[in-house]
Amino acid sequence: MGSSSAPGKKAHAVCLPAPAQGHVIPMLDVATMLHARGFDVTFVNTKYNHARLVRARGAAAVAGVPGFRFATIPDGLPSSDDDVTQDVPSLCKSTEETCLGPFRRLLAELNGPATGHPPVTCVVADALMDFSMEAAKELGLPYVQLWTSSAISFVGYCHYRLLFECGLAPIKAVKQLTDEYLDTPVEDVPGLRNMRFRDFPTFIRSPAPRDFMLHFALRITERSVGASAMIVNTFGDLEGEAVAGTEALGMPKVYTIGPLPLLAPSSNISMSLWKQQEECLPWLHGKARGSVVYVNFGSITVMNNEQLVEFAWGLAKSGRHFLWIIRPDLVKGDTAVLPPEFSAETAERGLVASWCPQQQVLNHPAVGAFLTHSDWNSTMESMCGGVPVISWPFFADQQTNCRYQCNEWGVGMEIDSNVQSDAVADLITEVMEGDKGQVMKKKTQEWREKAVKAAKPGGSSHRNFEELISNVLAP
Repeated sequence: MGSSSAPGKKAHAVCLPAPAQGHVIPMLDVATMLHARGFDVTFVNTKYNHARLVRARGAAAVAGVPGFRFATIPDGLPSSDDDVTQDVPSLCKSTEETCLGPFRRLLAELNGPATGHPPVTCVVADALMDFSMEAAKELGLPYVQLWTSSAISFVGYCHYRLLFECGLAPIKAVKQLTDEYLDTPVEDVPGLRNMRFRDFPTFIRSPAPRDFMLHFALRITERSVGASAMIVNTFGDLEGEAVAGTEALGMPKVYTIGPLPLLAPSSNISMSLWKQQEECLPWLHGKARGSVVYVNFGSITVMNNEQLVEFAWGLAKSGRHFLWIIRPDLVKGDTAVLPPEFSAETAERGLVASWCPQQQVLNHPAVGAFLTHSDWNSTMESMCGGVPVISWPFFADQQTNCRYQCNEWGVGMEIDSNVQSDAVADLITEVMEGDKGQVMKKKTQEWREKAVKAAKPGGSSHRNFEELISNVLAP
């Protein structure tokens, strides 16, 4: 398909994800969608993640295809050959303080006469990389922000000021965060429903007056006003109310173009920072429909070994088949060690792997429940796969997503943060064969049908993507 820009002038989008696995994947989806619409694309990773990609998938992973190339900028952190998710606050601080110069230089390079590709015509950047707005504005380019999390969490961040105004924040000390305090209802939050203090993104819980992540979240949401438009990986039926809430706060126009996994063309460009273990799918093939619990806490969540052991015995006690992804850095400061008795007891019905192609796993008919931390990619992917969730939210937006999964969308049940093996086993049994589980399965199927409809030609997300191109990216 040709681009919809002026004749003779090809559109060239520079796509800049935040340098973490859960941010790179949705940006890659957006980039492949633009490429399929005739855009030239330059996809910008950090040098650290570029090196991880090459180690995980070989040099071919970053070779690009005609009209789609990879570029890098440094993230400003001390150089390292580690193969782990970097510390989130350090990374946010470093990109905010050091990346504008290198990004400016990259744009100048891409606009140089000798490159053999068209000059840059627009920038699509992760909202967390908003230093890039300045560089785009200097060149007079349309600047679109991708918010990779939910619209509900964006509204949650925007209403941090409201929590200050009503005296719930800042807290004085962590011991203030009793269950009773966390359960305080927060009334009249435009764009959100039935919220308690605990359901807001977690950076609001810091007692440090100058907490970096709290102020970073405030800055990100307040500076978003300067973008030409915003795109969110969601669809109107699911989060229309929250989207209306962001626009009511004076934000730029929000285009919902999700679920991205359903809209993005299949592409042989993969951005997994971990080596995927392909045996996960063949292992699922032999299992009965809806009989397997899939467990994956994403790329950032960490736990202690006691929690890991409680999850392990919960899976054992449930008596179910399970596929459990334990990445090398899942246990804080330590190697994840599963009790040998657990491994012996579950050898016949469990597969433990270090990483897998998650969307394919969730689309597999054998998977009947998903034990997750409820980050937004997992939330969307489970909805696309029609799989109900058991949620153990860790930080940031995950508490907000979990609240909606369990209370508004009817697709999930929550595990207490103080995880106990009996509770894990009971929830698995309830989701797999209980009455509540049946209701949740029905709900996930309904949401899946709405998601598929939104992504089809003529559907709301498909239409929004076309409008985004004609109104903003290549007018």
